[in-house]
Amino acid sequence: MEKKLENLKINIFSDGANINEIRKMYDNPLIKGFTTNPSLMKKAGVKNYKNFIQDVINIVKDKPISFEVFADDDDKIEIQGRKIASIAKNIYIKIPITNTKKKFTGKVIKNLLASNIPLNITAITTLDQIKMVYDLVNCDTPIIFSIFAGRIADTGVDPINLINQSIKITNDKKNIQILWASTREILNIVQADRAGCHIITVPNDLLKKLSLIGKNLEGYSLETVKGFYDDALSSGFKI
Repeated sequence: MEKKLENLKINIFSDGANINEIRKMYDNPLIKGFTTNPSLMKKAGVKNYKNFIQDVINIVKDKPISFEVFADDDDKIEIQGRKIASIAKNIYIKIPITNTKKKFTGKVIKNLLASNIPLNITAITTLDQIKMVYDLVNCDTPIIFSIFAGRIADTGVDPINLINQSIKITNDKKNIQILWASTREILNIVQADRAGCHIITVPNDLLKKLSLIGKNLEGYSLETVKGFYDDALSSGFKI
């Protein structure tokens, strides 16, 4: 059964760091929130992190937006998180599940949750990581578990099982939302919705294909054939 865009329950977030694209996506009623990360910021040519945050907040005033810390030890991560969170109430602080030395960032997560700072725990790829964060959630502060389903799939492993187990484990704590991250194709939106994810974050280039959800496949086939035919004619091909 084909899915219709209007029937999806999942919240679609825009993932990117281009200011013009963020502005455009903010005006799209289908987009319920935003995420970004240092790699996307580097790709977009961002030079000043504080100025970038302020520029984005001037646009995204009433939808959740996640900004990531880039320190690598607990104390500095916490300091950066508190500074970023102080800028606006709709900000979620992205905390990596571990630092670069593979140390779990649980201390920071626990402290920031206790201060009622919304968090987005990023780069989650295993059920053990889900359980470690879940055990720290003993308050009502909003927290997102970002499962990097696309990167898991890149290794040849189906991420759906992890998604399903994560939702089952965290379902009793209503402040926890499960997010499908590293989206690779439009089908992932349907998969994430079917699995019961609360959020999926989608690269802006991929969001341009949203209108294809529910498209008639026979019509799409004919459209494709016509495209090949027209291109052959316009190229003057002969055999």
